Order: sequence, then structure tokens, then C-alpha cells
Amino acid sequence: MNAIHTVALLAVAEYVAFSALVGRARMRGRVMAPSTSGDEAFNRAFRVQQNTLEQIVAFLPALLLAGRYFPPALVAGIGAVWLAGRLLYRQQYVRNPASRAPGFILTLLPTVVLLLMALWGALGAQAAP
Repeated sequence: MNAIHTVALLAVAEYVAFSALVGRARMRGRVMAPSTSGDEAFNRAFRVQQNTLEQIVAFLPALLLAGRYFPPALVAGIGAVWLAGRLLYRQQYVRNPASRAPGFILTLLPTVVLLLMALWGALGAQAAP
């Protein structure tokens, strides 16, 4: 389970980093709290952070539950694709929001696969050793 836990913690760390980047963009753009819009760079950073929060809610339980029923290396590998997808999503969204699709797909597909694996396992497969 260690590899799966590492991926889960890296996902949380990635989210925390994205949150810090929102704070930096807030200061640079002089967007005063509690405002959640203003400078374009801030808007993009904030939207990346919010979308990551929306995605991580489904990803983490799917990752951890899939790891209960399938080989940890496989589950962690799928989770690593999610991590890379989030980084790509951020890079693309900050540059040009219209170009975000590849990163979004590399986030959504691993989540769906892990969700289906976890569901399959919960519905009758035996737990992985």
C-alpha cells in the first residue's frame, strides 16, 4: 500500500501547491480577499485550484479503494497519470484555458478507471494480498 499512499499524499501536496500559487497570484494581482475574481492571472490560478479540488474528491477514495482490490503498483501507476494530468492541466489552463482538454482528460480517465476498479472489487473480487 505504500506506493498508493505516496500517490495520495502527492495529490494532496499538489493541491496545496496549487493553493499557494493562488495566494501568490492574489498578491501579484492585488485581488483583495474575499474576492474570487479580478486579475486574469489570479482568475486562472484560482480556477485551476478549484477544479483540482473538485477532481480530488472523487480521485482519492477511488485510488484508495482500488488499492484494496488490485495490485498496488498498478493502482499507483494509474494514480501517477492523474498527478501528471493535473500538472499538465495547470500548465495549459494558466497559458490558455481553451487548451486545457489534454490535462483534464489525463485527470478524468484515471479517476474513472480507478472508480470502476474499486466498484468491481467491492462487488465481489477478493482483496489483493
